[in-house]
Amino acid sequence: MSEEKDQLTDHDYDGIREYNNPLPAWWLWTFFATIVFAFIYYIHYELGGAPSMQEDLQSALQVIETHKAQTPKVELNTEDLNALIKTANLSSADAHFQSKCVACHGAHLQGGIGPNLTDAYWVHGQGTAQEIVAVIKEGVLDKGMPAWAALLKDEEVISLAALILSKQDSNPADAKAPQGEKVR
Repeated sequence: MSEEKDQLTDHDYDGIREYNNPLPAWWLWTFFATIVFAFIYYIHYELGGAPSMQEDLQSALQVIETHKAQTPKVELNTEDLNALIKTANLSSADAHFQSKCVACHGAHLQGGIGPNLTDAYWVHGQGTAQEIVAVIKEGVLDKGMPAWAALLKDEEVISLAALILSKQDSNPADAKAPQGEKVR
């Protein structure tokens, strides 16, 4: 230890004397820098009128809402949807299913965390193509299924619906017990 640190100070309290141990210079400079930063931060956000985190959030949400309003919504009638489903690429749909859906619905749509998609029982809707597309796009947040509309193109959603419809009554091994209402 250096002599400076080993020197006793004049402080004496009940027979207890303390050593002169000054703080390291790097610690003092960091401390002073935080004080300067806090002062500048306070001036900028409290007195300078910079946007708060709430205002930043509101402006970001407004940008999202404007983007949603500008995005054209493709609403397909049942006949057009059924025609698209008949021509859907099931191999690409299977790839999407394996990458996004298999964790909850199982590799063969037999169910797991999510419901069995091959039986005649449906938790949401009647199992029509229109309803399957709607559930894939909008999700079911209270059941843990995310909305895939932002991540998947309409063609991909339609091909996933085609895959689900093509596997109806396939009776995979280890299928989850029926959930919901029987629709067929």
